[in-house]
Amino acid sequence: MNIHEYQGKAVLKQYGVAVPDGIVAFSAEEAVEAAEALGTSVVVVKAQIHAGGRGKAGGVKVARNLEEVRSFAEQILGKVLVTHQTGPEGKVVKRLLIEQGCDIQKEYYLGVVVDRATGRVVMMASEEGGTEIEEVAARTPEKIFKEVIDPAVGLQAFQARKLAFAIRIPDKLVSKAVAFMTALYNAFVDKDCSIAEINPLVVTGDGQVMALDAKLNFDSNALYRHPDIQALRDLDEEDEKEIEASKFGLSYIALDGNIGCMVNGAGLAMATMDIIKYYGGEPANFLDVGGGATAEKVTEAFKIILKDEQVKGIFVNIFGGIMRCDVIAGGVIEAAKQVGLDRPLVVRLEGTNVEQGKRLLGESGLNIIAADSMADGAQKIVAQVGRV
Repeated sequence: MNIHEYQGKAVLKQYGVAVPDGIVAFSAEEAVEAAEALGTSVVVVKAQIHAGGRGKAGGVKVARNLEEVRSFAEQILGKVLVTHQTGPEGKVVKRLLIEQGCDIQKEYYLGVVVDRATGRVVMMASEEGGTEIEEVAARTPEKIFKEVIDPAVGLQAFQARKLAFAIRIPDKLVSKAVAFMTALYNAFVDKDCSIAEINPLVVTGDGQVMALDAKLNFDSNALYRHPDIQALRDLDEEDEKEIEASKFGLSYIALDGNIGCMVNGAGLAMATMDIIKYYGGEPANFLDVGGGATAEKVTEAFKIILKDEQVKGIFVNIFGGIMRCDVIAGGVIEAAKQVGLDRPLVVRLEGTNVEQGKRLLGESGLNIIAADSMADGAQKIVAQVGRV
C-alpha cells in the first residue's frame, strides 16, 4: 500500500524524523490559506500523487508570494501528471502539499528496503540526491553505500556513522544524520514498511538534516496491525478493479494487455503470464483467486476481468489441489451466464475432480475452448485474440 508524501512525512515526524512544515490543500483557496499560515517568504507547491518524478512533470513549483501560490495551485490541481512511474495515462492531481521553503546546501539519497537475498533490512545511502536511485546504480554504482541490519539489534550507531561519512555529510552534522537514520529505521520496522525512501535528504543553511521528500510503502499483509496506516489509503489513486477485487479477497493487478487471466496461486499466475508472452500474447492482468476459491469468487473474478475494455479473451488456468476442478467449472459456467460472455474463453483444468470439471464445461452449452496443458491453453487464447 502506498501513501502520499505529506502522509509519509506525518508518520516519520512521529518518530523524530526532521521534515519541513507543510499543510495539505484541496483547492487554490486552501493553498493560499496554507501559505499564509506557514508564514515563510518562500513556499513550495507540490502535487500529491502516488508516483515519483513529479518535479520533471511540472508538479512541483517554488512560490515567492501568495499570488504565485494561487497561480501554481490552479495550474496543478486537476492536471494529469505523466511521469515515468504513472505510465502514459498519468494521474490526476486532486491535492497539494504547501510546504515551507528550505535553504538547501546539499542533497543526498537515503533508503531502507528489505533485501530478499539476505533476508534482512538494508539501509542505502548516496551523495547523488535528487536523482533516481536506479540511475545512480546504472551510472555510478560506486556511489551507493549499504549497511545490512541485524534484526536482533537493529541499526547500530556505528553503521549510521559509516553511511554518513561515506556520503560526506558535513562533520558537524554527522550526529544529526545518525539520529535521522535511526528514526527512519525505527519507523520502517514499527510500521511494517516495504520501502522507506528519502530523496532528497538535505542539509540546510541553518544546520538541519531534513527529509525534503518521503516515500513510504507498506506490506499489505501487515496492515491489520496498523489501522492508522489503513486510514491513509487514498482510493482515488488506485485502480477501481483492484479495489473491487480486494473486497472479495482476490489478488488483482491491472496490466496493459488484452488477454484476461484467472489463475489459482501466485506462482502459477506468474507462469501463466510468462507463457502467454512466450506465445506472442499480452496479459491484461494478474489475478490469483486463491487456493480455496468459491463459485462466487470465480464469478466476481470474471466480472472484474471484463470491466477492462482492453480484454479481448480470457484464459482460465486452474490446478486443483486444495481447490476442486468441478467447483471452478461451476463458477466459470455461472459467471459466463451472468455476464453474458461474448469473448473467447479458454479453460485449462488439472488436478482434483478434473474429469467432473471438464464434463460440466462440456455439457454447459457455452462456447468454451478446452485446453490440455498450459502451453496448449496459451497458444489457443493467443490464436483467438491475435498476436500483439
